[in-house]
Amino acid sequence: MNRLLLRGGLVIDTEPSVVVHRDTDVLIEDGRIAAVGPGLAVTDAEVIDASDRIVLPGFVDTHRHLWETALRGIAVDVDLGWYLEHVLGGYGSRHRPEDVAASNLVGALECLDAGITTVQDYSHVQYSIEHTDAALDALTSSGIRAVFGYGPPPLLGTPVDPAGMRHVLDRTSGLVTAAVAAIGPSFAPIEVVRADWALAAEFDLPVVVHISSGPVATLPLQLLRDEGLLGPNLLFVHGNNLPDSELKLIADSGAAVAVTPAVEARMEMGAPMAGRLKAAGVTTGLGIDVVTTASGDMFSAMRELLALGHKALTAAEVLRIATLEGARALGMADQIGSLRQGKQADIILVRATDLNLIGGGHDPIGTIVTAAHPGNVDTVLVAGNPVKRDGRLLHGDLQTTLTALRNTADHLHAA
Repeated sequence: MNRLLLRGGLVIDTEPSVVVHRDTDVLIEDGRIAAVGPGLAVTDAEVIDASDRIVLPGFVDTHRHLWETALRGIAVDVDLGWYLEHVLGGYGSRHRPEDVAASNLVGALECLDAGITTVQDYSHVQYSIEHTDAALDALTSSGIRAVFGYGPPPLLGTPVDPAGMRHVLDRTSGLVTAAVAAIGPSFAPIEVVRADWALAAEFDLPVVVHISSGPVATLPLQLLRDEGLLGPNLLFVHGNNLPDSELKLIADSGAAVAVTPAVEARMEMGAPMAGRLKAAGVTTGLGIDVVTTASGDMFSAMRELLALGHKALTAAEVLRIATLEGARALGMADQIGSLRQGKQADIILVRATDLNLIGGGHDPIGTIVTAAHPGNVDTVLVAGNPVKRDGRLLHGDLQTTLTALRNTADHLHAA
């Protein structure tokens, strides 16, 4: 049996509520959490001294387009229309399979480096099977836990390709699972929506879909309900301009919403969503969306979410959205998102003695949410496997990986 003991850390758990346990051990056996408590009597395990570390569940990014990593910062001072035309249409169409591979790998490693152990990769750059294989190979190589959303370039307006979806299912296993990345009722005719939902039902897969009031359907949730297509296996993204009646339909169906506050604000998608979703009783996950416009770490996203106002969300609620609620949004709350015994050991250790965190022991939850950054992340475990240790990523030849991304960026900007 493979055993790892995190000894004497300041543990923040998220289930059943967000709580701090001081001087607490976490025992990991064969990739799962075996026990959490003070002074565990364990003698036959590898020990990590966590006495000056904050130990917490890995973050869950519920919406990101990893293929856009090589386009970092390109769409900061533009609107949504420019992004759709130039990023999805222009740069997206110029992506070769090797470009998808480089961006997906560096993007996934960026996640891990910052303590994001699970990412929902909405991959709408699937021009060929080779593009798909490149994306999947990169996710597998990175060591991250991923939900790979397979879908067509959205400007094409076509349904998800059934043969391509079958290929994805043949390729996914272990840490990488699949979802249908649909265009959805807000942006595609109902015939396309029906085809995508039927494909998801055929393979028993979740659907991930961008949602808004218009331009095709002004009441897209009502349309899905009337079509018999509204259910708990759906993850909606954004939805800032939806009326409260639409949010109630999401809540009643058991579906979830991923919010990406920085991108939604910068691209003027509408008023912040998290407070409205909380009031409506909708399961809410947090996502980065695109590094073309926002930073790629969950610490920044949590601060953005917290800044919505004093009465909207507490720091504990924000941390829970970034972990357990995100897992619930992906249908994975029974596997990840907390330190409950039996769950996958997706865990991060943050140095509590770093300059920007020292003195924060009186409220570690508030300190993590408001003050921490990726540089404070010392150790990252995915299913008990270290992917970052002593502040350094453990992935193979990192320099070769970074060079490949630089070559991709040069190709895209030269084309």
